[in-house]
Amino acid sequence: MRCTAKNFISRLQNKKEDALDYVIEHYSSFVNAIAYKILSDINKDAIEECVNDVFLAIWQNAKQFEGQPEDFKKWIGMLTKYKAIDIFRRLEKQQAREKGDEELSQKPDVKETEREFLKKEQRNDLLFAISCLESVDRDIFMMKYFLQLTNTEIAETLHLSKAAVENRLYRGKKKLATSIKLREVFV
Repeated sequence: MRCTAKNFISRLQNKKEDALDYVIEHYSSFVNAIAYKILSDINKDAIEECVNDVFLAIWQNAKQFEGQPEDFKKWIGMLTKYKAIDIFRRLEKQQAREKGDEELSQKPDVKETEREFLKKEQRNDLLFAISCLESVDRDIFMMKYFLQLTNTEIAETLHLSKAAVENRLYRGKKKLATSIKLREVFV
C-alpha cells in the first residue's frame, strides 16, 4: 500500500516509514520556515537541529494526533514553534553563561579600576561636603542633583522664590568647590 494524502496519518501512527517520508517531503519547508523565523537571530545551526527534533517528535508522538489531515499542518506548526522556542531559550541561557564566564576570565583593567575608585572617592567627598552645608542648602542640592527636580519645583517644595533657590545653588557650589579643594590640600 502506498502512502497518500488520505492515509498518511494512520500509516504514521502505525509506524510505517513511508508515511514519515511523506510528511518530510510535504511539510519540511513549512517546518523550516517556522524554525528559521524563531532561531535565525541566535544560531543558524540550531534550525537544522530543530527540524530534526520536530520530525523525530512527529514519529514518536504520531499516536497522540487526533484529527483530520487538514489539522495535521496546525499540529506540526505548533510542535515546531514550541521546539524552536525551547531551543532558543536553551541557547540564550548558554550564551549568557559563556558571556559571564568570558567576563570572569578577563583580567580587570588597572586603569579602569583606578578610574572607578577615583569616581567613588570624588562622589564620597562631594557627599561629605554637601552634608556640611546648612540644612536648607543641603536639601536644595539633594533635590536638584540627586532627585533632579527643577528650580521651580524646589522653590515650591521649600516655600522659597525661584531666585532664592538659584542664589543658594550658586553660593553652595562655591562653598563646595572651596571645601573640596581644602580637603585635597590637607589629605
